[in-house]
Amino acid sequence: MRKILVIGAGKSASSLIRYLLEKSDKEQLQVIVGDVTADLASAKTKHHKNSKAIKLDVFDKENRQAAIKNADIVISMLPAAYHLEVANDCLEFGKNLVTPSYISKEMEALNAEVVAKGLVFMNEIGVDPGIDHMSAMKIIDHIRESGGKMLLFESFTGGLIAPESDDNLWNYKFTWNPRNVVVAGQGTAAEFIQEGTYKYIPYQKLFRRTEILDIEGYGKFEAYANRDSLKYRKIYGLNNVLTLYRGTIRRIGFSKAWNCFVQLGMTADDYTMERTETMSYREFTNSFLAYNPNDSVELKLRHYLKIDQDDVVWDKLVELDIFNPNKKVGIKNATPAQILQKILTDKWDLKPNDIDMIVMLHKFGYEIDGVRKQIESRLLVKGENQTYTAMANTVGIPVGIATLKILNKIITTPGVQLPISKAVYEPILEELKDYGICFSEREVPYLGYNPNVISG
Repeated sequence: MRKILVIGAGKSASSLIRYLLEKSDKEQLQVIVGDVTADLASAKTKHHKNSKAIKLDVFDKENRQAAIKNADIVISMLPAAYHLEVANDCLEFGKNLVTPSYISKEMEALNAEVVAKGLVFMNEIGVDPGIDHMSAMKIIDHIRESGGKMLLFESFTGGLIAPESDDNLWNYKFTWNPRNVVVAGQGTAAEFIQEGTYKYIPYQKLFRRTEILDIEGYGKFEAYANRDSLKYRKIYGLNNVLTLYRGTIRRIGFSKAWNCFVQLGMTADDYTMERTETMSYREFTNSFLAYNPNDSVELKLRHYLKIDQDDVVWDKLVELDIFNPNKKVGIKNATPAQILQKILTDKWDLKPNDIDMIVMLHKFGYEIDGVRKQIESRLLVKGENQTYTAMANTVGIPVGIATLKILNKIITTPGVQLPISKAVYEPILEELKDYGICFSEREVPYLGYNPNVISG
């Protein structure tokens, strides 16, 4: 039996583990799932005959190295900050590695050693990053091979709640790490290029500069800019492209309401607050407002943010219980972002039978034989339930496919890499179709960059 070690048994690992176990008889696999919580690892394997659940603390060097040394290939489903310890062990023991996370500078620095040892360290092989890379490069390569010149590339992805499970005013629930949602966009300005002009959106303006997307068959959405679109010029070979923009999809109206938290300071994660263990939700909200013993917290907030009482934004804030004097934060020495995450999790956690969905849209503008053309490529995937979500499926299944392709020596090019070469993306995209993860494409009139942007 060939041993696959999966480190981390969190939400996105559910579909990965199921995929590998379904293949385990045919592929002669033993799937070893390690997590700091052994019971969680055991629950994910469901006592399958070809599985083994172990306690694995990534900070316990002896424990970690023993597990990695025993494996034929390693998958790290840990938070991105913890991949490096695993990567160094894989280098030492000569093991291939797969992760769904962005390539960090520290991971990239290992490339020469990885190549020298003939190892494959495949990263960015989830949904975004991952499926977005592969589906985009498939069409970009086709345009180039047909003699076309790329002029425009826009890419948008969103993890959303499906309409049949949409029961709150925000039209949103957590389908992945809530912390990443709360702190999204912080740390740097969003950078992109429109018709040859460089554009920057500082964090405090990010959620009031949204683009409206009308996705045929799926309705209207909005998107806010991701942090750094410009790095994809080099990654995708688009150095001369006129427009390059990557964004995150939400339902219409989400960003305007979320901007209230940004303006109040509730998304800050760089300082801790006093007495948060006993602080009520109402006290937390009041902490960001001016002192006025004559006005209620509600009135102060409406005046500060200029929200009319009949504005749906107000209804969205009330729905979250941020004015509730009886609910307690219950977290010691918490940052504002940690408290906001707790408040939102109370309301936005998936229920057992909730269905989520992934929406992805690419736009490709190009010129061929003197004629400008545009292609739209779109994906919509719905989840099964609270465990096998669309997010878990679109992260975990590509990771699983890539792992088997590496193990079976179909993907062999060594190095720290992401899935942008044809030898990698073609077989993975083909197998993803078996799981209902496939794109529909259509030609549309070339419009250049969509000018329908809300500014405020």
